[in-house]
Amino acid sequence: MTLRFGMQLPVQAQSTYFVEEWEHDAGGNELGAVAAACDENGFDYVAVCDHVAIPRANAVTMNTTWYDTVATLSWLAAKTTNVRLLSHVFVPAYRHPLQTAKAFSTLDALSEGRAILGVGSGHVEAEFELLGIPFSERGRRTDDAIDAIRAAFADEWGSGEFGQRPRPVQPQGPPIWVGGSSPAAIRRAATKGDGWLPQGTLKKDMPAAIERIRGLRDGDMGGFVVGAIAPFLYVGDPGWDTGTGCLAGAPAKLADYLRDYAAMGVQQVQVRFRSRTCDELCDQIRAFATDVAPLIEEG
Repeated sequence: MTLRFGMQLPVQAQSTYFVEEWEHDAGGNELGAVAAACDENGFDYVAVCDHVAIPRANAVTMNTTWYDTVATLSWLAAKTTNVRLLSHVFVPAYRHPLQTAKAFSTLDALSEGRAILGVGSGHVEAEFELLGIPFSERGRRTDDAIDAIRAAFADEWGSGEFGQRPRPVQPQGPPIWVGGSSPAAIRRAATKGDGWLPQGTLKKDMPAAIERIRGLRDGDMGGFVVGAIAPFLYVGDPGWDTGTGCLAGAPAKLADYLRDYAAMGVQQVQVRFRSRTCDELCDQIRAFATDVAPLIEEG
């Protein structure tokens, strides 16, 4: 099975769990440069997160820098040519389903069919309270929203008496990938999604999760995309402390680790690289595409 690779972009989300020091002073130039490097080096997608506003109590760890998802992806659409544009993840429960359908149909039209709608149920309770949405209803609202969005993608009049244009370029609209690793998220991905974006599932637990999805789909995995998230990587000898949880080394070492995902039935792996500057991150993207990805394919 051929693995494809995507990347969640830096700068646009700056949680302390994954932000690099250089991102604090970065902006559109750096964000565009990283997206262009992914585009030029055969990455399948670039991804942008979604939060409306961060509660003060969460700001110490989450930070308050979270670029608007659709605005950022639309801007990136004009900066790139081939790479797909993924929300990882968008919270449809925050909005009316027709707002989400309109935004991603427009993104798909303007990008000539490169949009992917990644959705999640959300996790910051105070953010739901701010928006006047019951936190306890987020799962049901997400399920209902997926159905309504899919209907609007498929048909200009899918909502009934209200039509929407522009129409998406992709037949039936952008694919809908469901994020999350809870039992509810896995059920939602299997029964309502076109793909699964795990968040927090360890590599050793991926085969069991995939089998769970396969069972919920009655064994039919045709057209369904299984994703995975790799640990932080560094191609080559970094010569500096990349911290715990980073897999660094020769291209063959990284290729061996990532190749396991294909054997599990994974088609998409989200990779991320440690870096001290924007230039170093772009160099890592190029090194991965040139030196690591071909070894995975050969294996």
